[in-house]
Amino acid sequence: MKLNKTKMGRTFMIAALSAVMLATGWQSPAKVEAAANAVPSYEVKFLLSNDIVLKQDFTLKNEVKDAFQINEPAARMLVEYFDTTDLSLNDSGWNVRFRKKEDKKKYELTYKKRYPVVNGDINAALTQANLDGFSAADTNYEAEVDWGYSKQTLSFSNDKEESTSKGLNLPNESEALNLLVSKIPGKLDKTNAPGWGTARLLQAYAHGPILASRYSGTFEGLETDIEVWPIIGANGSGTEYVVEISFKTDDYQTAASKRTNLMNLLNNKGWLVPADSLKTNLVLERY
Repeated sequence: MKLNKTKMGRTFMIAALSAVMLATGWQSPAKVEAAANAVPSYEVKFLLSNDIVLKQDFTLKNEVKDAFQINEPAARMLVEYFDTTDLSLNDSGWNVRFRKKEDKKKYELTYKKRYPVVNGDINAALTQANLDGFSAADTNYEAEVDWGYSKQTLSFSNDKEESTSKGLNLPNESEALNLLVSKIPGKLDKTNAPGWGTARLLQAYAHGPILASRYSGTFEGLETDIEVWPIIGANGSGTEYVVEISFKTDDYQTAASKRTNLMNLLNNKGWLVPADSLKTNLVLERY
């Protein structure tokens, strides 16, 4: 019986390929495992009543300083955010911040991507971020859960620096913007479309600056900060003082237990404002 030539050729090719595979040890490509979700740290934040915790000169009252072992004068810093007139960066989950601390010889440039945490499901937010490339494998970003009075927000921060001199100085708006554009991270630039981030930043302007004060103390063994931000009033005049207390920890259980303890202390003192801090949004909307 004659074999079909096509079948004979196919049989020969399969046999030859098998021989090559055996000789070279060639194997099919291994299945690529998905990167693990990022592991976040936690920052607990509460608002304090400015009418109660601040003196007439808008510095912290001694009773508040004593409660958190604050012994040094407040450190000052200038902070501004860059976004377009219609806040297109913020609407896409990004905040771009330019900051200068009085005692540091560097400008701090921060690009932060935010994800809402729904019903306390941090893992779901981490998984969604992972789909966008924010995973444990990306060491350019620090993952953090901001835990306020009633809500949580997952954020990924990419921090850059630029050398300068000590003091309360900021470059002019165009110079600051050029620095931010030159150091833009790829994930921001590719948001929505390639080059989107750069195009939006080039259309952005400075919201601020704010001359903020930061007091450093402790609460139950954790470093704790109290910041005072003077922000222009909602009607475009006057000043609204936003006072925020916060601490950071890498452990969820520590964050949860210390958060409860801090909330109880603030409640008992009558210092707590039962609302989430929106100081970044206030700056973006009012400047």
